Amino acid sequence: MNLTQILGLALGSAWTSGINLYATVAVLGLLERYGLAHLPGDLKVLSNPWIIGVAVALYVVEFFADKVSYLDTVWDALHTFIRIPAGAVLAYGATAQLDPAVRVVALLAGGGLALSTHGTKATVRAAANLSPEPFTNWALSLGEDVIAIGAALLTVFHPLVILCVVVVFTVLFIWLVPKIFRRLRRLFARAADILRGRRPAQPATR
Repeated sequence: MNLTQILGLALGSAWTSGINLYATVAVLGLLERYGLAHLPGDLKVLSNPWIIGVAVALYVVEFFADKVSYLDTVWDALHTFIRIPAGAVLAYGATAQLDPAVRVVALLAGGGLALSTHGTKATVRAAANLSPEPFTNWALSLGEDVIAIGAALLTVFHPLVILCVVVVFTVLFIWLVPKIFRRLRRLFARAADILRGRRPAQPATR
């Protein structure tokens, strides 16, 4: 396996783990288990039947929890402590055959990528929960499932493509971070007004 394939799997799996960790692990494990792919480094352990079984079971739980307004936000909050470290571990494991310095960089980059996708997902879903209808939430959740599974497949079969996706997303994320923070501040202010029984302030018009 060449360097592009290893980096594609390392960074791609970390990136997708921030969206849906369990789908990522299940897809990679099943591909290795049935000989459809050969994962680099320590990622071969994902083909263990117990790991696949637990990943699939947790994916099913997340599939339904992620469709329920506000429960999805609680789920995302809890997974802040799971998706981000797991993304770092996946990137580190994929680079087991490379220089130790490269592995440390992969560990840091993997955690950062998982943080970026997890943070984006959690923010978008929290904003969607303010809408009274459930369809936006369901559509976003299904879209995330498709993206996570599709991106996991890209990491294996088209690593260069997923590397390009990761680079483009990272640039957009850096550009959007200030806007995300401003949006979060407004969301929290609006939620506080609602809890106090106040009508949210309307933006001034000219």
